[in-house]
Amino acid sequence: MTTRTPNQQLKDLVDESGLTYQAVAKAVRSVAAENGVTLRTNKSTIEHWISGTVPAADTDRYLAVALSRRVGRILTPVDLGFAEPEEDDSLGLSLGADPLDSLLPMWRSELNRRRFLTTSAYSVAASALPLSYAQEIADRTAAALTGQVTGMAEVAAVRDMIRAFSEMDERHGGQHGRTALVTYLRDDVAPLVRGRFRTDDVRRQMLSAASRGVHLLGWKSYDAGQQGLAQRYYLQSYALAAESEVTGHDGFVMRTMAMQGLKIHHPEHCRALAETGLDRAKGRVDAPTEALFRIVHAHTLAKAGQRHPALAEANRARALLEADPGDEPAFWALAWGPPAPSLYSRAAKVHETLGDHQAAAEQYARAAASRPGMYARIVALDLVASAEMQLKQGGIEQACATWGKSMDHMDGVHSVRTRKAVTRMRADLARFRARGVRCAAELDARARDFLTSAPA
Repeated sequence: MTTRTPNQQLKDLVDESGLTYQAVAKAVRSVAAENGVTLRTNKSTIEHWISGTVPAADTDRYLAVALSRRVGRILTPVDLGFAEPEEDDSLGLSLGADPLDSLLPMWRSELNRRRFLTTSAYSVAASALPLSYAQEIADRTAAALTGQVTGMAEVAAVRDMIRAFSEMDERHGGQHGRTALVTYLRDDVAPLVRGRFRTDDVRRQMLSAASRGVHLLGWKSYDAGQQGLAQRYYLQSYALAAESEVTGHDGFVMRTMAMQGLKIHHPEHCRALAETGLDRAKGRVDAPTEALFRIVHAHTLAKAGQRHPALAEANRARALLEADPGDEPAFWALAWGPPAPSLYSRAAKVHETLGDHQAAAEQYARAAASRPGMYARIVALDLVASAEMQLKQGGIEQACATWGKSMDHMDGVHSVRTRKAVTRMRADLARFRARGVRCAAELDARARDFLTSAPA
């Protein structure tokens, strides 16, 4: 142990808890026991900590959990005065014993509008972490902050709220409701994750629901063009999914990370991520969900130049989708809505990668047509992609008509990706506008007005 100046932060929190030093020591021993660790913490130990001694090993985390339950909010060793808050480039890029240890400072920085996270770069090395991540997370089965035991009713409530945030995201874009989602995950979901559960299955389902919420934050960051921050949230979503032990969920987050790497032209680990995710799911999840894994695997094969294996895998994915669907897909598998349009959109990317622009245009259009009305942003982007494929085939008028339809869905959507799509469209139209092609000139004028009036 190392001695330092008196720890006023810890003293204030112990005073706030209303517990005697002896009671605090007992609570710390209890938390440690829940994690399979025997401590001899006593009243004198607490006095030493308050006088400035730093606890050894993970004891500061056990103390943080013990006091969290008493004061009714999540506390970390930083809050207890045992560590300085870190705002460095590595935050969120590692997979530690408890994902909340990474997420809480990330959320604090988001809410404080700190720039070091939103401007952080995508890390190729970090994209390989899930492949070597050794799960060493102790069971967390202690009392919830409210003193109540969490059951499936609380899990259902979290799922309903995350679903509502997801629908808002699809209708209005990634920046709408982002702060509210961070606050909800920090203040409502995090305490439940560190709570006591009726059964181990309830614990698993709550961790899975929390993973889906963090995954949505990653998606919102991705939509804002913040690829480094998106990657960090995906990594912590993966950690929560792995801890939940819900079959297939951790592989689904690997699938997402593979998709991100493909999109931003960092394919180094994408195939391994897609294959590992598929291996964890095939034969163990419903057919439509397995199809989602397989179609991303097909895309990674296409990116690697393996045309025939890619098309064969895409065909297997379509066959699974068209088979008897069986059970309803899991909550986590519906991150982008119904499986069918997600599969069609990804199949289009397989064809696009392989140079079959006609098939790609058809699949993008099929994806847009099959999505429910609430998915304004992704319908718009699928139509944009379809128009781009039509243009590659020389159909400028057809492409303009499709682009026009895409813009019909963009009103009220706050998304960096839609703005980039419209900017890219104007660049594609430039040569046709210069030639006096009427539909190109009219569409360009509409695009210019959109970029001027739409939120950045």
